[in-house]
Amino acid sequence: MRFDTYIPCDILKPYVRAFVISESTEEKQYKVLPGTELVIGFQYSGSLTQIKNEEQVKLSTAGLTGLHNKFRVFKNAANTGTVLVYFKEAGATAFFKQPIHELFEESVSLDNFMLRSELLIFEQQLSAAGKDADKIDVVEHFLITRMNNTVPDKLVLAALGLIHKAKGDIKIKDLAQQLLTSASPLEKRFRQAVGASPKKFAAIVRFKHTIQNYSSASSLTDLGYEAGFYDQAHFIKSFKEFTGETPESFFSAR
Repeated sequence: MRFDTYIPCDILKPYVRAFVISESTEEKQYKVLPGTELVIGFQYSGSLTQIKNEEQVKLSTAGLTGLHNKFRVFKNAANTGTVLVYFKEAGATAFFKQPIHELFEESVSLDNFMLRSELLIFEQQLSAAGKDADKIDVVEHFLITRMNNTVPDKLVLAALGLIHKAKGDIKIKDLAQQLLTSASPLEKRFRQAVGASPKKFAAIVRFKHTIQNYSSASSLTDLGYEAGFYDQAHFIKSFKEFTGETPESFFSAR
């Protein structure tokens, strides 16, 4: 299986973090942990399903996935190829007029946002593209033609910066005070632009930081305290919802 990353063109850099071309010659089941970015997947070969409660749900060949605060399990067929678009936080608003928070914990076909005939033409162009660079060019052109004149919300961008600075361990009341606003309008604007409430987004940031900065020298109790949990049982329960495993099992496998 390959997972090659490509930098977007200058026009898209403010909104798109990266493109990824993922290919697998063998059928494989795998787990995806929650992230802070919305993702579009364009399959140009094979098929992909999501496993929910032991049932397999086939995904659209072109779909937009919102933020999730729980792990997900996928299974690809043999010889599956996909171009993934990883938006920057709040970057998807430049391409979609719909409130982004409506996509929370959802994977939606792109034909909900555009004419099916237009999507079919794009998919044919992507399937006909040979090299990786050609596939990326097709996807970039598709995104550029869908760009709108949305102005980035400076309040939301400032909130994102503070959440990351606090490593996700920040109360929304304190976040609003630092931004000289009240919690209600901050939460509304944040949800519409980012795709989740500030509280849920901060929780994702907190767990991602915990995982990325784990050290075998630290005890799991210390890890829980550093993540803002003062109850070890609550930390273990939340960690298992995020990763599908207890902290001990998750880190012992790494």
